[in-house]
Amino acid sequence: MHRFLLTPRWWGINVFVALAVPVCLFMGTWQLGRFEDRVDSHKEATGGRPAAGAAAPLESLLPVDKQTSGRLASASGEYAEQLLVPERRLDGKSGFYVLTLLRTDSGKAVPVVRGWLPGRADAAKAPAAPTGRVEVTGALQASESSTSKGVYADGGLPAGQLGVIGAASLVNLVPYELYDAWLTVQTPADGLTPVPAQAPSNTGLDLKAFQNLGYTGEWFVFAAFVLFMWFRLYRREVETLRDAEAGLLPRTAGPSAEPAAAETTASATATGTATASARPAE
Repeated sequence: MHRFLLTPRWWGINVFVALAVPVCLFMGTWQLGRFEDRVDSHKEATGGRPAAGAAAPLESLLPVDKQTSGRLASASGEYAEQLLVPERRLDGKSGFYVLTLLRTDSGKAVPVVRGWLPGRADAAKAPAAPTGRVEVTGALQASESSTSKGVYADGGLPAGQLGVIGAASLVNLVPYELYDAWLTVQTPADGLTPVPAQAPSNTGLDLKAFQNLGYTGEWFVFAAFVLFMWFRLYRREVETLRDAEAGLLPRTAGPSAEPAAAETTASATATGTATASARPAE
């Protein structure tokens, strides 16, 4: 009954199934692992940093990555140019950041967001930065890009305003080297509202994360579909053999049918000839 499984046709089907199912399961498991990694990164990013944690020197936390983003960093130097970062929202309200460049003892400068103010960007509203040598502690942030959430990337801003916080956007505005990062002060003065640290990029439960989860389901469905189709073909083959054994299928004309037809034709011809010879002559 099951010898058909050893035919060349079924060998091909069985080999395909034996290869396709493990591949589908491996790909589904891999996509599930990608989703779980994004969930872990999201938990780590949104878990926050201990408020009482000691601040580390700025250079020891560079370059900014998932582990150092949001960490408290300290730098000392003197404040220099001050810029405004317009159209930044905080707690559902529109306002602007007050950003001041801090020229550190190393000679490089780091952008420091000293706080947020509501309303349109206005230099008259922004308090002046402290003069003289200062020690700044703030949450470390990676440089923004034109695709970062909430940035003003259209250009055309007036002098003294900046749309994207990053070394690439500041390199043509200041004559000294810049760190590829920025700080946001968590305890600002002069009536400024602190700007909370943002989670590092590619750590949230965004569309990519749920795409990984969707691909996981698709690969497992493909594996189940392959097994279902194999079982369906197997069942149809078995039912066909059983029907043939029970005589429920019509006999197909083959080479053996031709001699039988010839014998029947010859017999009919001989019978007709004998009958004709037995008739009396008219």
